[in-house]
Amino acid sequence: MYSVIGVRFKKAGKIYYFDPLGHDIVRDCEVIVETARGIEFGKVVTEQKEVAEDDVVLPLRKVIRVANKNDLKTVQSNDSAAKDAFEICFKKIGDHQLDMKLVDAEYTFDRNKVIFYFTADGRVDFRELVKDLASIFRTRIELRQIGVRDEAKILGGLGPCGRPLCCSTWLGDFEPVSIKMAKDQNLSLNPTKISGLCGRLMCCLKYEHDNYESMNGTEVPSVGKKVVTSEGEGKVISINAKDRLAQILLFENNKTVKLPFEDVAEQED
Repeated sequence: MYSVIGVRFKKAGKIYYFDPLGHDIVRDCEVIVETARGIEFGKVVTEQKEVAEDDVVLPLRKVIRVANKNDLKTVQSNDSAAKDAFEICFKKIGDHQLDMKLVDAEYTFDRNKVIFYFTADGRVDFRELVKDLASIFRTRIELRQIGVRDEAKILGGLGPCGRPLCCSTWLGDFEPVSIKMAKDQNLSLNPTKISGLCGRLMCCLKYEHDNYESMNGTEVPSVGKKVVTSEGEGKVISINAKDRLAQILLFENNKTVKLPFEDVAEQED
């Protein structure tokens, strides 16, 4: 077992484990840690706990120190410099007439590298752009191509539900989402209704999928279908998969009732 803390480097980024190395560290504490890409600034989101060897990437990297006022000033300075770097890179992309969309720019904490995130439909030959940027910034340059889901995570926005995007507020990792999930949940297969701002299937289709999978082999009434029930004939208005109930509008008295799936049988068209 290893004693670790969980650290995030972005608001809704992936959680990485680090060895606290005896430091007095609590949740929401800001720390300076050693990472594969150098010294980085992060926020503790998981308090110290014991995890199995299979849950960590060895060798386990260590916390260097709890962040101090100077470290916070460095972060603010890096953020300001990254905005300027974004503007410069954006202009240079236009100068080189490259078919790519710049999404974000980021300095590593120790300023040994500036990373530019971009999207593109295919591969982009940006070698001349990198040389140009390196001559300006006098540091290591990395251009990282990302997908449209990562772009939405960085830029944020409001989803079809009216709430801030899950990926930009709390969802650390993207999980595979398929059209079958929408079918299993009896949702409209209209792409505009089941796609997020990124144009891909909405991540929230995954949230209830396990519940629907657990109903495999169970006959689930379809919304809008005519059915026969113990209360008489009617039409399915809605279903509650969690409680396994169907809301039925009865033809005889125009009333609605909620019945278990087992008490509802679809009529053949």
